[in-house]
Amino acid sequence: MLLIAAAAVAVLLVLIAKVKLHAFIALVLVSAVTAVVAGIPVADVPTAMLTGFSSTLGSVALLVAFGVMLGRLLEVTGGAQVLADTLIGAFGEKRAPLALGVAALIFGFPIFFDAGLVVFLPIIFAVARRFGGSILIYALPTAASFAVMHAVVPPHPGPVAAATELGGDIGLTLLVGVPVAILAWIPGGYLAGTRLGARFSPSPLNVFAMKDSEETPAEETTPPPFATVILLLALPMILIGLNTVITTLRAAGTVSEDATWASALVLIGQTPIALLITVLLALLVLSPGRFPMGRATEIVDQALGPICAIILITGAGGMFGGVLRTSGIGEALSTSLSDLGMSLIVQAFLIATLLRVAQGSATVALTTTAGLISAQVAAAGLSSFDISLLVFAIAAGATVLSHVNDSGFWLVSRFFGMDVITTLKTWTVLETTLGLSVFAIAGALWVVVP
Repeated sequence: MLLIAAAAVAVLLVLIAKVKLHAFIALVLVSAVTAVVAGIPVADVPTAMLTGFSSTLGSVALLVAFGVMLGRLLEVTGGAQVLADTLIGAFGEKRAPLALGVAALIFGFPIFFDAGLVVFLPIIFAVARRFGGSILIYALPTAASFAVMHAVVPPHPGPVAAATELGGDIGLTLLVGVPVAILAWIPGGYLAGTRLGARFSPSPLNVFAMKDSEETPAEETTPPPFATVILLLALPMILIGLNTVITTLRAAGTVSEDATWASALVLIGQTPIALLITVLLALLVLSPGRFPMGRATEIVDQALGPICAIILITGAGGMFGGVLRTSGIGEALSTSLSDLGMSLIVQAFLIATLLRVAQGSATVALTTTAGLISAQVAAAGLSSFDISLLVFAIAAGATVLSHVNDSGFWLVSRFFGMDVITTLKTWTVLETTLGLSVFAIAGALWVVVP
């Protein structure tokens, strides 16, 4: 099973990088062949493929679509430039990547990696257009901010599920996780990202082209105030945060499950609904004096067209990961490490790493690893603090070595105009340094704190 997984990844890389087969076709082809070779019954192969494809599209397509709509509206009206100018004014030109990364750490607290990244796209491109240089100098530290918050800090689903499975304290995991994520991001996201970004200069996605838009330039109209831009960027975070608070209070019994007002807040706090509301609000507040409402469709269409391939490729990446999960390859990897007698925190990291490499999803790696070691954790009688450190170690393993079976790999690759090899040399390396930084901090605390 392990050889099948390795061979499937190798064939996929050859088809995309050497044969130059379109990534979507290559992913679907390799998924089908892998499913058959791995022993999935032929009649079940289409179901195994479509399950991974549809589940990924269900979580990504709406977020990406609404995110680029919002981004395009901010870009065309000059809102992205306003935010970029304000951030640079506060941090200074030389610290532009730091400014973007810090902003992403704040916004990444409640918002998922993919949603946060697409909302920040116009800001990344506006800063890069102003100061020049490779787009990756600004993009990689920003993407790393969303990635580390998504993997380490509740209320994101992976750390919440892992802490719950291990019997830990979610509140403590949150309180400790924030400084761990920030400290890990400095070397693993910011320093590594800026150095990697300076080595490569890809051609970015043309929906946020690095040249002046063919639309009426933003400077010929009055750009939106800084407060309006902040409101539009913060609104999804606020709505999603309300969802998280209400869900937590319901679980604690503080709020009744039947409360209508609570159900309404949970609904509007679902990420796709929150982004939909934000896009509608953006149309209402950005349109007056800048573009007639009738042109909104044209602006939105220009944003959606280039991302069709991104959505399909991302879905196909989820298909490949789903086939690997269904085949049992991930379980075979984790079982091979579960009884080696090594330190529990090292074991947690390695199992999560192998699951991450095998099937791509960081959240799946987090939840599965927690389930596999939960019995050992219960028997060890660990404190809530130690359990939180185990959650961080699992998150670290679930972060490293992002590659072709990870939907996030394809989002970053296509949005920033990188081929597969360049993405492996940049994003994969960045995710690995980020994960290793998290594990180093968690491991040090495991040893030092009694």
